[in-house]
Amino acid sequence: MQSNPKKYPRAVIDLGTNTFHLLILDDTNQVVFQLSEAAKIGMAGINQGIITDQATMRAVEVLRKFSAKIAEHQVDATNVLAVGTSAVRNAGNQSAFCAAILAATGIKIEVITGQQEAALIYEGVRCALKIGTEPALIIDIGGGSVECIIGNDERIFWKQSFEIGGQRLLERYMATDPISESAVRKMNDYFREVLLPLHNAYHQYAPTTLIGSSGSFDTLVDLYFMHQRGCLPDPEMVSFDLPLDEFNRSYAQLIAQNRSERMSMPGMIELRVEMIVVAVVLVKYMLANYNITNIRVSSFALKEGLAALNEPLSNFS
Repeated sequence: MQSNPKKYPRAVIDLGTNTFHLLILDDTNQVVFQLSEAAKIGMAGINQGIITDQATMRAVEVLRKFSAKIAEHQVDATNVLAVGTSAVRNAGNQSAFCAAILAATGIKIEVITGQQEAALIYEGVRCALKIGTEPALIIDIGGGSVECIIGNDERIFWKQSFEIGGQRLLERYMATDPISESAVRKMNDYFREVLLPLHNAYHQYAPTTLIGSSGSFDTLVDLYFMHQRGCLPDPEMVSFDLPLDEFNRSYAQLIAQNRSERMSMPGMIELRVEMIVVAVVLVKYMLANYNITNIRVSSFALKEGLAALNEPLSNFS
């Protein structure tokens, strides 16, 4: 007689501007299934404050896959936490988008603030590595927003979400490929203006370590491993040290090459081949303007912060 499959109590979905992530957790809060798919809901609409019809169709396609996996693992709909981030929270058609997703997939989206997103990213990073007793600058470069957190193992000292994510920067500044020197200068001028609150917080707390959270930082680690060791890191590894000279080597290549040349770099993936250019310009700006002496990378981010939740989402602000 065939036994009934085990029922898993919880699923979390991170609806990022570029990529959607699904985690299914068992009754001990361990991940039993995970899936990430590109939905690119910010494409062609993010700087206009809308989610286009084409982007909604891509979102529905991905979330139908997720819904099937959730059903396969017998997770009750009341135990699915799906959060919308920058592209959703800033969309003028947010309500219509969320309604379309609910009707097509049965998934109800909770839209979180930038401050909630930053707090959850911090929790995710703490699950991957020990930050230490000294303040560190945690950076998550998403497609729609960039979350900046200054904190240590015990607490957050300061946090802010900036609506300057990779898709926004791509559409504003990367008119040529390779990116032009003038576009890099314009981006740096823009960062100097928009990141003034971070500049002030940096001078107050003086972090010397930058911790990059997931996304483009994962690809930078893959480029580093392929260059130094000829192989990708063990999938079980969730935290890394990224030498400054390795970042600078990758930066020089990434801003000088076109798309096909970047795709030929060992460790590059198609999902990141465009956005990583503007991402490294942002990281380089931070290295040039703050006294950062080392870079660490956490493969954990928002989705792991959601998975670690043991209190209502509304408590995070």
